[in-house]
Amino acid sequence: MLVIGIAGGTGSGKTTFTEALVDIFGKDVTVIHHDNYYNVNDHLSYEERCKVNYDHPDSFETSLMIEHIKSLKEGKSVDEPVYDFTVHNRDKEKTIRLDPTEILIIDGILILADKKLCDLMDLKIFVDTDADVRLGRRILRDMNERGRSIDSVLTQYEETVKPMHEQYVEPSKKNADIIILEGGKNKAAIGLFAGYIKDYLKK
Repeated sequence: MLVIGIAGGTGSGKTTFTEALVDIFGKDVTVIHHDNYYNVNDHLSYEERCKVNYDHPDSFETSLMIEHIKSLKEGKSVDEPVYDFTVHNRDKEKTIRLDPTEILIIDGILILADKKLCDLMDLKIFVDTDADVRLGRRILRDMNERGRSIDSVLTQYEETVKPMHEQYVEPSKKNADIIILEGGKNKAAIGLFAGYIKDYLKK
């Protein structure tokens, strides 16, 4: 199994880049999302959950994700949790069945900031995009897909997203093997990287 980590700041285009690879390699790819491994916060009220710093590494149950990745590498299927961003908590009823394939992509903002996760990757990619572009994309996504107000998005960005990006995400760039500009909009990078994967699978 070829394990690829794709990281980058919020709205950088890493998920679009991942989806482009899935379109090319189809059923040969399994994608595991760090976002689905946010901690279970049943002990907190909705108001308290709204105030959690979701951009800090401690907000994730990364140990469970590592366990699932190891199982996939051993050829075992796993049930990935599902996180509901509208209520800021893990869904109690839904999971996503992940089966082992030739290519496993790990998608997440903070995955290159965790050494144990990095050690499981054969190739580490950081998608680098200007901060103003990333913020614009995040505003549109959170308002359209997560029912957020623009005030709440901007407040969260100033209070946690931006400082955590500077403290954890940006420094994790040094752990990348490859840095790709603009993510899914970089068609040349997608083509080159797809060629690399094809050569790897042939070998």
